[in-house]
Amino acid sequence: METVRSSREIDRLFKEGMRSSHPLVLALIAPTPPGRGPCGRVAVIAGKKLGGAVARNRAKRVLRAAVRRASGPWAGWDIALIARDGVGAATPQRLDDAVRAVTARIEHS
Repeated sequence: METVRSSREIDRLFKEGMRSSHPLVLALIAPTPPGRGPCGRVAVIAGKKLGGAVARNRAKRVLRAAVRRASGPWAGWDIALIARDGVGAATPQRLDDAVRAVTARIEHS
């Protein structure tokens, strides 16, 4: 899975990206820059509000798995998924529904 790594690119997603929200996850969605090629990229973010390192790492791990099950990353789009409270304890089905809900804007753009 191709990931968004640099803080400059993540800042671009925060500034220019469309926002899509769900109780478990917030998505920032923007077209991939022209020089990056057609592949889409994903960034998974878990802030300190979620808890300690164990809780944040679990949140990121389960979100990455949900992205894979939803056939991500999506060609031509950079997406930052920001974990919210409850991600680590959510069922896989509920996470899949959340990722599909926030990425539905891609299909309408």
